[in-house]
Amino acid sequence: MEDSDLGEAQVIVVACHPRNGTAWDISLARSAAPPSYWLEMGNSADGLLADPPEVLRAFIRDGRIIAVPTKRTRRRLLLDQVAQAFEPGRKYPEAAVDEVLKAIFDDHCVLRRYLVDETFMSRNAAGLYWRAGGTVS
Repeated sequence: MEDSDLGEAQVIVVACHPRNGTAWDISLARSAAPPSYWLEMGNSADGLLADPPEVLRAFIRDGRIIAVPTKRTRRRLLLDQVAQAFEPGRKYPEAAVDEVLKAIFDDHCVLRRYLVDETFMSRNAAGLYWRAGGTVS
């Protein structure tokens, strides 16, 4: 068996309510998988911005964002389109989020910050991101 066939165990942290023991936060303590693994599981930016709404076409060329709208309503509409690349209820390490965002915009850090600031995504102290808003199809 090759070394690349061996997987590492993942540690899951479950935070429970102090009174009734109900689990209210489940997260990976450390990701054992490389960022590309998360994309292989079905989340990518391929075709995400292929046919944007008319109001966003000035900001998108060839499936990539060329500029972020300054008007908040248009920016939120664009961010909603970007958030569609992430599955609701699933947590992603920062590297996996960056890999998706790099595929659609050169300044992926700004795009990630906008997604968090406009509550389309949330993050915890461990650097895990999850989709917190946007249209669900």
